[in-house]
Amino acid sequence: MHSREPVPVMVKRLPGNDDLPLPAYATTGAAGMDVVSAEDIDLAPGARHAVATGLAMAIPDGFEIQVRPRSGLALKHGVTVPNTPGTIDSDYRGELKVIMINLGAETFSIRRGDRVAQLVLAPVTQASWLEVETLDDTARGTGGFGSTGGLAALPG
Repeated sequence: MHSREPVPVMVKRLPGNDDLPLPAYATTGAAGMDVVSAEDIDLAPGARHAVATGLAMAIPDGFEIQVRPRSGLALKHGVTVPNTPGTIDSDYRGELKVIMINLGAETFSIRRGDRVAQLVLAPVTQASWLEVETLDDTARGTGGFGSTGGLAALPG
């Protein structure tokens, strides 16, 4: 079991954004914090835009913030985050922007203060490479895309 103690993350409201709420959890069991737009934008079908949040932050070393779509926007309007999850690294200090895409059939209006994405604070483990001549064998072997079966192979 891991600790449920909050990890402090320093956040700075950029000029002109004092009226916007800080990212917040909607419920006590929520994994993601809702973050809001700092701008008005009409996102045409097929269009992408980096939506400003008016926030910059200092994420603690050993952590990242993952930017994830809001399920309601994706289901009801086809509006999502295309690089899911997006990663905000601990050494980035610029404005947090959420890349959004409209996969729906109609223009989608985002207004200042609208919830546009979720932010999840997550631990990061960095890898170190150990170059070898051979790898161990597994039952799967080199089977790649679709090699474990299609939908019919999934248990009902």
